[in-house]
Amino acid sequence: MAIADDLKKTLTDPTPLYFAAGTADLAVQQAKKVPGLIEQLRAEAPARIEAVKNTDPKVVQGKAKEAQEAVTAKVAEVLGAIDAKKFGETAQDLALRGVGVAAEYAVKAKEAYDKVAEHGEQTVRAWRGEASEEIVDIAVVVEPDPAPVADVATEPQAEPVAEPAPKKTTARKSAAKKAAAEPADKS
Repeated sequence: MAIADDLKKTLTDPTPLYFAAGTADLAVQQAKKVPGLIEQLRAEAPARIEAVKNTDPKVVQGKAKEAQEAVTAKVAEVLGAIDAKKFGETAQDLALRGVGVAAEYAVKAKEAYDKVAEHGEQTVRAWRGEASEEIVDIAVVVEPDPAPVADVATEPQAEPVAEPAPKKTTARKSAAKKAAAEPADKS
């Protein structure tokens, strides 16, 4: 029965729908920022292109060679300092840290999910509020004025019509039918 309860709870939970609505609303908000970013890039592009054109390739190659030498020296230092016993302890420690980090990210993901779902719930409420206001406005325009109500005291009242009472069935007839049917069965 627990599975059915879990399934029912899952199917009736509106949170995923609120999450989808919140995601859509946040996407629309971010999309509204795109034209401004494009204009900013258009304004900055000539200066950046000019900076790349004026860069000396030999300077870039020199910096890349320095970085490569520094990485090679660091790797040699780390490999020289590795002890087999320490390596096993370090690997176990890293695995435990990885589990802790994964749990931390799961909590953060759940918090972000709840935050977006809450935003979506507010968005849906806003959408419903706007829609209901529009419906009321349309109803006011479409509905005709109500007809004037006539004064009840001035209208002549019709006499109530008496309806015939329903026929009463007697219990004697049904009892007689039962008695006639029973002797045939008891023989």
